[in-house]
Amino acid sequence: MTFKSKLMSATAAIAMLTGAQAATAAGHGEITVAYFLEWPMPFQYAKETGMYDEAMGTKINWVSFDTGTAMSAAMASGDVQLSVSQGVPPFVVATSAGQDLQIVDVAVSYSDNDNCVVASGLEIDKDSAGELAGKKVAVPLGTAAHYGFLSQMNHFGVDISTMDIVDMAPAEGAAALAQGSLDMACGWGGALRRMKEHGNVLLTGAEKEELGILVFDATTAPATYIAENGEMVAKFLAVTAKANAMWADEANHATMLPVIAKDAGMSEEDTMSTLSTFKFPTVDEQLSDKWLNGRAQTFMKGVAGVFVDAGSIPSALDSYAGTVNTGPLEAAKDM
Repeated sequence: MTFKSKLMSATAAIAMLTGAQAATAAGHGEITVAYFLEWPMPFQYAKETGMYDEAMGTKINWVSFDTGTAMSAAMASGDVQLSVSQGVPPFVVATSAGQDLQIVDVAVSYSDNDNCVVASGLEIDKDSAGELAGKKVAVPLGTAAHYGFLSQMNHFGVDISTMDIVDMAPAEGAAALAQGSLDMACGWGGALRRMKEHGNVLLTGAEKEELGILVFDATTAPATYIAENGEMVAKFLAVTAKANAMWADEANHATMLPVIAKDAGMSEEDTMSTLSTFKFPTVDEQLSDKWLNGRAQTFMKGVAGVFVDAGSIPSALDSYAGTVNTGPLEAAKDM
């Protein structure tokens, strides 16, 4: 199956699943929340110390996923009600295919923690990136890493139709790069750190931002769930904001770090190293023009355009304004 048809089939599957979403979304009982391992964030302190359960008055089941595309599928089937730190590209792929999802907050902003790594033996850098034509690369399709890969290849003028693109989760890509069976691999978090042991990045986070390649994740949920459980979502976001504010005060690091590291399945050293590359916008910042009051919607339209141009998705929405719902975050400010 080709790179293009793989993603097309993924979007078709999402569209088919969407019909089941409203029927199976949870009510006010237990809820299931998706998150990533090896992706340490302050919310995990709240997760492990019961802050969410206490504030929301319900049991929360936490389930880890490998990719944001898998989160979309789980929300479409009704198995998951909220996804923490879903990448914007997989969200755009799902909503472009007709899945009725909405962004409710900016979970984390990062640019140095999501990238592509070229095998050291090739000695290819940004000045010789054209040599990547015809090479084999592992990319987790429909993710932030996929968008970054497409944008960087477009910037360097590399025709992706000449490349052998393999759909692999970051951990698998890191292992394959280490074994020498790939020329380049794209990913994030702990997997990206392992990739860098066997290669180099083409562009730094700052260089990517200059090209307009933003990298941020959002907390997302089915629109039907948000409409029926707005107060629950607001309470969830209020706890997340509290945990972020706690982490912003370095006096809390000694208490929070061991808990976050254990839940992320990482060493404290690697956890701190990763967290130092993350930014957690405050609620007021998230509600500003820089994020959810305009820029995020415009950015998503740009992401969709790149995917359409690459033949990765058939079409984009006319506007992504309807895919952002700031109601629960506004309510969380007063909690």
